[in-house]
This record gives sequence, C-alpha cells and structure tokens, in this order.
Amino acid sequence: MEYAILIFYFLSLTVLFLFGVHGLVLLYYYHKTQKISLPQYELPKELPRVTIQLPIFNELYVVERLIRHVCKIRYPKDKLEIQVLDDSTDETQEVAKKLVEDYRAQGYDIHYIHRDNREGFKAGALKNGLELAKGEFIAIFDADFVPPEDFLEKTLPYFQNPQVGMVQTRWGHLNEDYSFLTKALALALDGHFVMEQQVRNRAGFFINFNGTAGIWRKETIIDAGNWQPDTLTEDLDLSYRAQLKGWKFVFLNDVVSPAELPADINGLKTQQFRWTKGAVETAKKILPLVLKSKLNWKVKLEAIVHLTSNIVFPFILVVALLNIPLVVIKNTFDTFDVYYNAMSIFVLGSIASFLFYLYSQKAIHIDWRNRILLFPVFLAGSMGLAINNTKAVIEALIGKKSGFTRTPKYRIVSNKDDWRFKKYVQRKISPTVLFEILLAIYYVIGIGISIYYLEIAAIPFQLLFLLGFGTVGYMSIRHALLVSK
Repeated sequence: MEYAILIFYFLSLTVLFLFGVHGLVLLYYYHKTQKISLPQYELPKELPRVTIQLPIFNELYVVERLIRHVCKIRYPKDKLEIQVLDDSTDETQEVAKKLVEDYRAQGYDIHYIHRDNREGFKAGALKNGLELAKGEFIAIFDADFVPPEDFLEKTLPYFQNPQVGMVQTRWGHLNEDYSFLTKALALALDGHFVMEQQVRNRAGFFINFNGTAGIWRKETIIDAGNWQPDTLTEDLDLSYRAQLKGWKFVFLNDVVSPAELPADINGLKTQQFRWTKGAVETAKKILPLVLKSKLNWKVKLEAIVHLTSNIVFPFILVVALLNIPLVVIKNTFDTFDVYYNAMSIFVLGSIASFLFYLYSQKAIHIDWRNRILLFPVFLAGSMGLAINNTKAVIEALIGKKSGFTRTPKYRIVSNKDDWRFKKYVQRKISPTVLFEILLAIYYVIGIGISIYYLEIAAIPFQLLFLLGFGTVGYMSIRHALLVSK
C-alpha cells in the first residue's frame, strides 16, 4: 500500500511538474522573440465589407451595452453589417429587437436573427448567421464585451497578408477590482494572453481564437470546415482545423477589448467546467490530426501541451488526496528517504509558474509588483477548482455530452454594482461543493498531523489546499444562499 501511494503521488507530481516547467519554455521564447515585431500594414483604400456577429442567449443586463458599443465602431455604414444572433428565451428578445429597430432607423445595416431552438448552441448560431452574412470578414463579440471604437481599424490591416485567416485581440477587464475573485481571474487571463497567446504567435506555434474579440476571414471559416458543435469549445476546435489547413493567425497584445469577469463563484465554475471539458473534447478530436500532420516536431509538441493542459486537474486532486497519507508514511517508514529527497525538484514547477505570471503582469501593468502578490490566491483558487474541473475532464474522456451553459453576466463594473438578486444567478448548490468542504476539513486535520510530525515544509502547500477548497466550497454555498433570501 505504501509503495502504491508513493508511486501515484510521484507520477501525479511529475505530470504537474512537466506542465509547470513548460512555463519556462514559454519564458525562453518570450525573451527570444521579444524584439520581433509584427509586419505593419495599412487599411486598404477600398475597405472590405465586414459582418459583426453578436451571439447572445438571455443577456438582459448587457445586451444594450453590447449593441450600442458595436454601433460606435468606426467604419462606413455601407460597409458594415451587424448580426444580433439571439437564441434567448426571455425578455432579452424584446430589448434586442427594439435596439435593432432603433439602429436600423438610423441607417445601420443591423439584423435581428432569432432561432426557436439552440441547436448547436453558440456554434450553431454562428454557422446560421454565417450563411446570411454579407461580409468578407467576420468579427465576433460575446455579450459581456465592450468593443473599442478602433477595433476594425486596428485588426483589418493584417488581412493584407492573404495567408492571415484570423486576428485575435487581448481581453481587458471591466471589473477587475470588484473583488479578490475578479483580481485572481484577471491575473489568470493576463497570463494566457500575454504569455501563451503572444509568445506562441511570435514563436510560430499554433494559437487559438478565444471565442470573442477577434475577426476571421470568412473564407478561412468555410475552408476549415465551418463551425462544428461536437465540442464545447468550438473556437479552439475551428482554430486548430484552420491552422492545420495552413492559415496564419495574428495576436495583437496592444489592442485590448474589455469584458466583464464573472463576479460570483458559481458562474465562474460553470465557465471553467465548459472551458475544461471543451478543451479535452477538442484534444481528443484534433490531436490525431496534429500528430499525422507534416508540422515540425516543435510545433507538434507545443500543440500537444496546449491541447492537453487541462488534464492537470485530476492530478491536482490525486496530489491533494495523497499528500497527508504521505506525511504519515514518511514518518512511519525509513525506507523511502531517497524518494522524498528526489521530490524536492518538483518545487521548480511552482517557481516556473510564478515567473510565468510575474512576467505577464510586468509586460502590461505599471503596478505589476502589487498585482503579482495575488499569485498565492490564484494558485489556491486553481487547487480549489480541481474537483469541478476534474469532473469536466472525466466527462470529456468518457464521451459524456452536455449542453452549452453560458456564463451569466450582470453588468458588474463598479464596487457599487450587485449581482446577488439578479436573474440568471445559479441558485442550486452543486454536489461537488460537499467534496470541496470535506477536503477543506481533511486539510485542517492534515495540517495538524504535519505539526505533530514537525513536517514544517509540508504546511505551506497544505495551507494552499485548505484555502483553495475551503474558499471555493464556502463561497459556492454563501453565494447561493445570499441569492435565495
């Protein structure tokens, strides 16, 4: 039994270590490619026709903001088409219809397209709209975004290169300072965009369209097989199919499209579940194509890491469960010392992860020193979401299908805004919360055991698990109960 625990623990740490140390690979390419600048293009004299698609579903609080800001984008009205792709089943329909009518009266080529069913969910709505789209280029914005007025002026020039099929902009954060939750989320997303998207793009690796705040060449979408609803991350799926076809993507770190971060933990868990499950579904679908392709081995390896990164969550959970028994085994048997000494190298994975996020903050924020102090909160939160996301990984691996549950938005911008009593808030407490609370209690006991054995080095790691599972579990219950009053 002791050997089995040690082996499973060691193997799980190895997986986490490899993905953590991959951050050093990206840091290497970050410094190597830092002086590489994108080719500069200007808007063509004859501006192309552009279609902006706005896929929405029950977005009562943000649909007006979205449409109004899209209509402020600087571009000739006779060259711009706007599609409001509304699958809503509530009063969002009436709000959106009225806005479309108002802007049509002002001379905008804007259309309200409603489906009576959600077949294919977001992918289905985008594909349906594409069949009607008049634009040569297709920009997409989700309901929680506030597109900048110069979005098309900044992105369209790159399509002067006929090989470019998609241009993605960096997400900004409208409500980053709302709570510790939104601050930690902002840190995570900055790491993704600044380090993963930007570095991969500069180094010649594959990147992904992030589902919003980007613009496609219509020909690219069709050539790659169009939007397909067989995964929950239709954006990642189409991105890889397009790049495998030879299309080039461009990421613009300096063009920022602000969006609203989830303000409640249950909304965040829904979002993370969908992203995690969809990414694993896409990996199952796309990895065989990547491996069979004629891409060079570096691009293939990076694609494998990119597509499989969410597999870490079950291993985080295994480490969480076995950490405390390992403390007991270490202080009961003397035959495993060599293994414990070898495990010290795994600390490098955490250091690499810290440097990864440090550089992402340093690249875009003057006050990066203050922001990186949130790294332990982010790390604990990632641990706390392990149960939620492990369930997503398992469902994807066994092929269990589920509907596209969108992340609720409440137009939360300032600290004065309150989401608790609005529509769309998830009022049910997920069964996973019980396991989160039990694991928090488990770690209270575990810290006591470590103190008893004077395993001081284990305590910081255990405190992170306690903070992660305890906070996520407590907030899940508290947010649901606050709403239900």
